[in-house]
Amino acid sequence: MSGGRLDPIDRKILAELQADGRMTNVELSRRVGISAPPCLRRVRTLEESGHIRGYHARVDARALGFEVSVFAMVGLVKQAEADLVAFEERCRAWPLVRECHMLNGEIDFLLKCVAPDLSTFQSFLTGQLTAAPNVASVKTSLVIRAAKDEPGVPFDIIEARAALDR
Repeated sequence: MSGGRLDPIDRKILAELQADGRMTNVELSRRVGISAPPCLRRVRTLEESGHIRGYHARVDARALGFEVSVFAMVGLVKQAEADLVAFEERCRAWPLVRECHMLNGEIDFLLKCVAPDLSTFQSFLTGQLTAAPNVASVKTSLVIRAAKDEPGVPFDIIEARAALDR
């Protein structure tokens, strides 16, 4: 099911759960305007189809002692599929790497990293990231502050497109 094949109730369920994944099924059903049993069936179908991949608490990294956020732009020596997959697997194993995105263009990967302090990040950078097989270059940018950190997708755009298709 693509976003366009979801009906308005499914899209409303997704939007409501994206905003507050902890609400009860009764509250969710009230917000989307259907009774609780079909609402629960729809949520389960959305989970099974992969539209809902999980439920997570958004924790405050700084409150937990992770004072440093860094974006690392990584260039690889070789970009054969096996090399790309090997680097992605390595990134999944590094706890400081919270996001890993393969890009097209001059940079092969963009990593979002968090660390308790600059020396911890520097140890990771010099001891693991730049020393990893196939890594040709790493450029880093320290985050000064985040002006926006909004997970998920903008459902208002999905709804506007759906309205045009009607």
